[in-house]
Amino acid sequence: MTTESTNQKENLPELEELVEMTTDIDPELVKLCSDSGAQTDEAKAIYMTSRNIARKLVGDETKEDRITQRCVISTGDPTIADIMRYVNDPVEAGVNAIKNGAPIFVDINMVKAGITKKGHNCEVICVLDEDKDAEVAQKYGITRTAAGFLMARDRLEGSIVAIGNAPSAALAVCRMIEHGIKPALIVGTPVGFVNSAESKEEVRNMDVPSITCVGTRGGTPMAVACVNELVAIAKEKDEC
Repeated sequence: MTTESTNQKENLPELEELVEMTTDIDPELVKLCSDSGAQTDEAKAIYMTSRNIARKLVGDETKEDRITQRCVISTGDPTIADIMRYVNDPVEAGVNAIKNGAPIFVDINMVKAGITKKGHNCEVICVLDEDKDAEVAQKYGITRTAAGFLMARDRLEGSIVAIGNAPSAALAVCRMIEHGIKPALIVGTPVGFVNSAESKEEVRNMDVPSITCVGTRGGTPMAVACVNELVAIAKEKDEC
């Protein structure tokens, strides 16, 4: 370590000088928060304040409303509520799959990283690891995410599929469903201008429970929000 870097380290302010609460801590909000991702009082207060705002914007009558609330929070966009779609009772299907410890297959590592590690016993698998050297993707000239889902085809039955980025992955899953492979649930919120809207529409037309959104919007935060809320609902059912 150089003398300059040593001096910089010695001149750093004490940790206590930098710590600052960013919101008022309401003990009642803290007490009400059961979300596994919120570990501290500040995090719980922030989460519950956001949740209460989303409830007013979206409504709070159904389990689907809860998923939509979380998607609105994750994007900061109240209009997301208008494009959410739920087909074939996906909340019940997703909750049951989580309670049964079904694997969760995701398209990219950002989705895997965002899914809570607490409140469930499901293995979260990024399909990019199924074709690590991209040999299958290169052989057939397809995307790595599509190739990864194809490589995992023997384990998709009864699983949860969560796609937040890649429309090509969603289309690959649809092809497998047409050949008789049925996940328990598809969470499909791929984003972009090439096949994003089309792939989600195709998912909705499959005979499989699905949570999707309409159009080109979507993304990893929405896919993660859907799965994490399903985990929260499943945990509450276990505690009843």
